[in-house]
Amino acid sequence: MKMQYPLPERIGNPDLLVGREKDFRLLNRWIENIPKRISKSRVILARRKSGKTAVIQRIFNRLWTENGEIIPFYFAFQENKIWYPDLAVEYFRIFASHYISFFKRDDKLLRTPLHLHEIKKSGLPEKFAKLLSSDVDAILNFKEMRLYGSMWKTAYTAPDRYAAVFDQRILVILDEFQNISQYVYHNEGCEGRPDETLAGSFHDVVESKLAPMLVTGSYVGWLISIMDKYLEAGRLKRHFMTPYLTPEEGLQAVYKYSEICNVPVSNETAVQINRLCMFDPFFISCVIQSEYEGKNLTVSQGVVNAVDYEITDPGSEMSMTWNEYIDLTLQKINDIHAKNMLLFLSRHTERDWTAGELKKELNLDIDEKKIREKLEIMRKADVIATGSSPIRYSGLKDGTICLILRHHFEEEITSFKPDLKKDFYLELEKMKKERDSVQGRLNNLLGKFAEFQLFTDFRSRKEFPLSLYFQGVKDNTRLNIIEVRLRDKFQRQDGKEMEIDVRADSECGRVVLVEVKKTEKKTGIKTLRLFMEKTKVFQKIFPGKKVLPAFLSIGGFTKEAMTFCLENGIGTAEKIEYFQNFNTIHISIIDDKFFNSPVVIA
Repeated sequence: MKMQYPLPERIGNPDLLVGREKDFRLLNRWIENIPKRISKSRVILARRKSGKTAVIQRIFNRLWTENGEIIPFYFAFQENKIWYPDLAVEYFRIFASHYISFFKRDDKLLRTPLHLHEIKKSGLPEKFAKLLSSDVDAILNFKEMRLYGSMWKTAYTAPDRYAAVFDQRILVILDEFQNISQYVYHNEGCEGRPDETLAGSFHDVVESKLAPMLVTGSYVGWLISIMDKYLEAGRLKRHFMTPYLTPEEGLQAVYKYSEICNVPVSNETAVQINRLCMFDPFFISCVIQSEYEGKNLTVSQGVVNAVDYEITDPGSEMSMTWNEYIDLTLQKINDIHAKNMLLFLSRHTERDWTAGELKKELNLDIDEKKIREKLEIMRKADVIATGSSPIRYSGLKDGTICLILRHHFEEEITSFKPDLKKDFYLELEKMKKERDSVQGRLNNLLGKFAEFQLFTDFRSRKEFPLSLYFQGVKDNTRLNIIEVRLRDKFQRQDGKEMEIDVRADSECGRVVLVEVKKTEKKTGIKTLRLFMEKTKVFQKIFPGKKVLPAFLSIGGFTKEAMTFCLENGIGTAEKIEYFQNFNTIHISIIDDKFFNSPVVIA
């Protein structure tokens, strides 16, 4: 079944969601148990820009596409003030629209939710339509009688009620749940204090096994406090999601953003971007799409410049995002002692500290009680964490936040402006010394992502003979690549669509067509014949071009297939030797002048 994306995903192009295999594996097991009524409501906890929304929106789209036993409903609590009767109407409109969309297979309802009067004309079978119509009438009548609590109850209980009445399973996905306590008001003018208690509405429905909830929150301490106070601690099973990908997944993200955003990188600088961005997909996306003037991500100096720009320039996407986060979370601790402790803890995450230890280590001239008060505020603001006991505190093991905090506070505290560029170059020097492990990581990833790595190298190298990559090539004249495409599609005369994994056009009119097979099984002659058919069709469509066919098979070739390739002039490869070029990166640290000079790439 072809995956559909009826709910527009905030990540943008669906191909940009890579990795998260561990999170999806855990959540998929949980979802599989929903029809059995044994899945307990869960909450995904992680700081902003961690990929939570991307994960839950992908779950929604998968369940909607499968059209199986589980009906998905997605609602995001916004950071905008709202009167709670209006929230009741919005919540019910979106639930009803998602419910109707699932049965009618009408994806437009996910992008433009129905109004209340339109819900009454749902077109669903009578038993469903009758309940929908009854709820619409109830909401309108309650509003007229100013029974706003009854309006809200009709709305938030709807998923559980419908699941019970019709013996269905509904997954209730609530994004950024903590906002319900901060932006919903009891008075129509949204004045005074928001109604923090509204989160308690879900106290009973959160225990439903017919309509379990999948909740997310970006301000972890804040959301946990709400859960403990209004939902009882054990009613939502907690899943802490790291903002970081694995090194291999991070490298995939670099290649994906490079290809989709049409920003060239080399295989060497792809590794460097991944490392300096600490496998953080949001950081990677900011660097690839950076508006740094003169950006060139095919050389090390260009990578360092772009990474530094995203951290330090107030107009960069990275800085603007994190400035907003810091302004919100540090409002109550805007003093030098708190900033000093915050920066220290962020730089020393290898252990945790008591208030007394921090007082001694940092020579703080305030008493331990005041120190603990500041530490508690920071813990609740999600910029530090609880240590091994309630009286111990630790920095977040979050390299991205540490870089942001250093840029913001280090000069104020130490009187020395942090030289982040120097640190980045030192990290690249460290990478050079670890080149064997980097080489292994690239080779391990080749099985999953070979076409991206080949595409990237073709695009960054530009001039080369095809024999640099493939054996058995008959035409060894140097190519001058002017365009490289991934998964290039064309049509046979009868209308059948065909696809080539990597296409590279040379200025001289020659075109390289590469098929990539990533399985461990050897490629046989049948696969090669299908590939040859593609090249012949391509040649007929573009008679003025000279086709150079090549085949990369990670699992190797059968003897018969290899003979076929030799007879038909198909270049062959089982690995990409050009990764050895990583060994030729030379970064010479002589003195401080180096950091204002180009990095030499041989």
